[in-house]
Amino acid sequence: MLTVAPDIDVLARFGRALADPIRCAILLTLRQAPAYPADLADALGVSRTRLSNHLACLRDCGLVVTVPDGRRTQYELADERLGHALDDLRAAVVAVATDRTCPDSEEKGCC
Repeated sequence: MLTVAPDIDVLARFGRALADPIRCAILLTLRQAPAYPADLADALGVSRTRLSNHLACLRDCGLVVTVPDGRRTQYELADERLGHALDDLRAAVVAVATDRTCPDSEEKGCC
């Protein structure tokens, strides 16, 4: 049974998912079209094992879903509005001081 998460939980999950460059690349790739894991791994230049871990994180965060396709499984964004949100985030102007890092950038983890 699916439940709707509170707004703060949704934003925190989205933020954690975006905190990793590989997960960002996966989301941006899936923004264009659904994809198979092997194709994603090749396109992003990462091992299939590493990609699988990131896809599991994105699934656990509720941002991507699997779609069976015969013996294979495709991944796609869980909701088309996520693609629009990614576009809006990319278009937003962010003030970044080049001599500073994000305080949480050292934290590795997932949802």
